[in-house]
Amino acid sequence: MKTGVCGIACEKCPRMVQKTCPNYPQGCVPKENKFCKIASCAFAKGVRLCFACGEFPCETTKSGPIAYGYCQYISGKN
Repeated sequence: MKTGVCGIACEKCPRMVQKTCPNYPQGCVPKENKFCKIASCAFAKGVRLCFACGEFPCETTKSGPIAYGYCQYISGKN
């Protein structure tokens, strides 16, 4: 199972299912990507997953695909 930069299974990501993911069908990786703020941010910060970033959750994670409230919950910052 592929895990996207945002931390969810690519196969369950709404963007992947709708084939609107800029990295379809490979899945998300941290790299400069004008279509995905999350992938670009992870690349700039040198992390593989958003969850590994000390600033998680942040304004960038509000763009989805995971609900921001869930990001706050799993980070313990709710």
